[in-house]
Amino acid sequence: MRLALGATGGDVMRMILNKGLKLALLGVTCGLLAALAMTRALTSLLYEVSATDPLTFTIMAVVLVCVALLASYLPARRATRVDPLTALRYE
Repeated sequence: MRLALGATGGDVMRMILNKGLKLALLGVTCGLLAALAMTRALTSLLYEVSATDPLTFTIMAVVLVCVALLASYLPARRATRVDPLTALRYE
């Protein structure tokens, strides 16, 4: 619909990726806070590993954000390829 109203493909792509990134960062932040809160319970279950290993937390946060961006990129790319006239007829 935005393409039919004059937005460029880059604008639509940027909008969708920004929304996906915001949701991913919110989810990672909540997950990190919950994981840090659960470290006392996990300490007794871990063997020779710290419950608050910063490398593990960092790597997992980066991986999750990358997966979320990829999951946002695929629909964004498909949305930029839709013919604006077809989208207007459908709506």
